[in-house]
This record gives sequence, C-alpha cells and structure tokens, in this order.
Amino acid sequence: MAAHYYCADSENGDHIDDPSEDGLFMLISDLNGSDNTFVVIQPDEDDPVWFASIAVLDQGGYEIVRRDTTHREHDVTIESSIDRIACDLTKWLSARAS
Repeated sequence: MAAHYYCADSENGDHIDDPSEDGLFMLISDLNGSDNTFVVIQPDEDDPVWFASIAVLDQGGYEIVRRDTTHREHDVTIESSIDRIACDLTKWLSARAS
C-alpha cells in the first residue's frame, strides 16, 4: 500500500510509509557513519515540493534539512538528540500533510 502523505527512506534501503514519531526515531537511531548515513522524508509522488533529510555528521550529531518550496522555507539545523529530532520532524511533517 502506498503512503497517504509521505514516506521515509534511508540509505540502507529501509522504507516506512507515513512514519510515526517512533518510526522516525528508529530510522534515525539506525544511522551510522559508514553505510547508512542519511534518511529522506518526502511526499510519495513525482517531483515533490517539500522534503526533510537527516544526515550523520562526521563530528557527531545530525544535520537536519527542511525544505518546502511552496512556503519558501529552507532550514538547516544541527541536533544531537534523536528524541528531539523525531518530535520536531513529526510536528513539521504534520503541517505538510494537512
């Protein structure tokens, strides 16, 4: 079944349709510096107008990029708490799905 709103894909091939906060937490927790360095979340459609990505930084922590061309938004932050990343992204994503 296809995602109703968005899907999350990690570099290692993990895929979750409409991930919950817990699902995002698990995907981010599985990131590492060698073979699974990023997760991308975007609408399940061709040519999406928004996306969010989480990437492992060499010096530790994560870079979070949120881009939404419809709202002229482009935000890049650094965070170390996976709980906070998953919570903040869940809120941001819910605004995209409405």
